[in-house]
Amino acid sequence: MQLYFIRHGQSINNVNIGNSEYMQHSDPFLTETGLEQAEILARYLKEKQHITNDKVWNEQNQYGFGITHIYASLMERAATTAAPIARALGIPFSAWTDIHEEGGIYAREAEGRFNGLPGKPRSFFEKNFPEMKLPDGYDESGWWNRPFENHEERQLRADKVLAELIAHHGDREDQPEERIVFVSHGGFFVRLVSAMLKLPWRQGAHGMKSWFYINNCSISRFDIHESEITVCYMNRTDHLPANLVSG
Repeated sequence: MQLYFIRHGQSINNVNIGNSEYMQHSDPFLTETGLEQAEILARYLKEKQHITNDKVWNEQNQYGFGITHIYASLMERAATTAAPIARALGIPFSAWTDIHEEGGIYAREAEGRFNGLPGKPRSFFEKNFPEMKLPDGYDESGWWNRPFENHEERQLRADKVLAELIAHHGDREDQPEERIVFVSHGGFFVRLVSAMLKLPWRQGAHGMKSWFYINNCSISRFDIHESEITVCYMNRTDHLPANLVSG
């Protein structure tokens, strides 16, 4: 199996980092830049979808991608990024609730408290992303409806996602290799990498903290086989013009 992790396009929260007068949006939408990034990424993946040489290890996708499945979180910025990719490739995409960003859907309150919120209702996605397959039982009450997600829950969720990914899409004898896209979030990316590589959370050498930084609409690739996880590349943005590379 090949896993392609794509971070969503630039959101209204991303562009306002450092703006002390901005009130953080609980489920931010894409900016005009973010929408343009997503469209350019979709065109790039369409151009590179067909695999032109299947006799070699295509570790840098120099011979195409051959994407088979697309998943997005139920956060607006991820679904909005995934939709043009799915349309360009002609592949239906599905919601994978657990690949959401850290914390879930919440509002910042006084004294550093975080209040869990419902998240968008089913009708929002049915109206805006009719091609998106939604979870059974998801209704107008929203998809989150929980308190703010704590740190222990975040890593357990990433571990669960990895196990389910391998169970559903892992290599099977006499079956073609599946190539999976996750359209997700920067914080969850670090959790998932920690799950794949069995890394302690944010620990680095000499007492320093670590982080895996990825840009908006970047692509990272992991090959997951029976006995090995290979990091082929991380945070590729060469498909974007320099003026559209953002974080």
